[in-house]
Amino acid sequence: MEETAYHIPAMLTETIAGLDIKPAGVYVDATFGGGGHSRAIMAKLGEKGRLYSFDQDMDAYENELKDEGEGKRLHGEGERLNGEGGGLHTDARWHFVHSNFRYLPQWMDYYGIEQVDGILADLGVSFHHFDSPERGFSFRFSAPLDMRMNTQQKMTAADVVNSYDEESLARVLYLYGELKNGKALARQICKQRAAAPILRTEQLAEFVKDKKDAAKLFQALRIEVNDEMGALRDLLTGAKELLRPGGRIVILTYHSLEDRLVKNFLRAGNLEGEIEKDFYGNAVTPFKVIEKGLTASEEEVARNPRSRSAKLRVGCKEG
Repeated sequence: MEETAYHIPAMLTETIAGLDIKPAGVYVDATFGGGGHSRAIMAKLGEKGRLYSFDQDMDAYENELKDEGEGKRLHGEGERLNGEGGGLHTDARWHFVHSNFRYLPQWMDYYGIEQVDGILADLGVSFHHFDSPERGFSFRFSAPLDMRMNTQQKMTAADVVNSYDEESLARVLYLYGELKNGKALARQICKQRAAAPILRTEQLAEFVKDKKDAAKLFQALRIEVNDEMGALRDLLTGAKELLRPGGRIVILTYHSLEDRLVKNFLRAGNLEGEIEKDFYGNAVTPFKVIEKGLTASEEEVARNPRSRSAKLRVGCKEG
C-alpha cells in the first residue's frame, strides 16, 4: 500500500541524519503528521529504543490506523517499514501523544522520562490541512473559516476576524503575515464585518489582490488561531531541559518568524538570542550548532514543491 499524501516530509534523509539516532535511545517526534519521520526513526531504533510522537490533531493518528498489513513506503527511499505489524500503533516501542508539543515536559514526566536523546519538530502545516477544504486552511477552497489544528479548541479563524478590534487584528496581520498593509487591511475587514460577519474562506480572500498576499493573510490567522509562536517558544525552552548531553534537536521551519526564533535559540540558548559570556569573554551556550539552515535540493523541490520554503536547523546539547 503506497503512502497517501497526508504529508510528505521535507529533507527526510537529512533530518534523520541530524538526529544521529542511537538504537537504544529515547526520541520525540513533536509533529507526527503523516508519520513519515516517526517511521524513519523507528527503523533505526533497537528493541530498547523508544519514540514518543506528538500531534494535537487526531486526524493524524486516525490516518495511521488506516495502514493495514503492508506498511507504508517512505518517500524517496523505497523502504517498507512495519511490514508485518500493519502500522506504528502495533509497535510497543512507540507512543502516540494526542497533545500540543508545547506540553512536552509534562508528558515526558507522565511517562517517567527524565531525559531524551533527540527531539524533532517539522513545523508548519501538513498537506492534509491545506488539502482538506473543510478545515479552512486554504484560500483555494470555499469553506468555513476554521484553521484549528486541534478541532477541540474553541477559537477559530472566524472568531479572530469577527471579534478582534482593529488594532489587534492589524497587529496579527503585520507580525504573523508580514503584511505591510496590515493596518489598511484590518480596517477594510472591520468595515465589512460591520455589515455582515465574515465566515468563509472566499470572503476573506476577497480582501487581497494576489495569491502571495492571500497566503500571508491566511498564514497570519492560522498562526494566531493556533498560537504557533507561543507553542514553539514553549517547545524550545522545554527541549533545552529535556535533552541529555550529546542529544540533538532538529527543527524544520517554513517561514522567517519561526526560523529566526529557532536560529537565535540554538545560537544563544535563549529565546531572546542574547549570547552570555564567561569571565574571559567567551560565548557560553548550551548548544553546538550542527546545521545552520539547510534547504531542500533542486531535485527534491521538483518532486515536492512545498519543500521549497523548508529550512533545517540542528543543534547538539553540550555537556
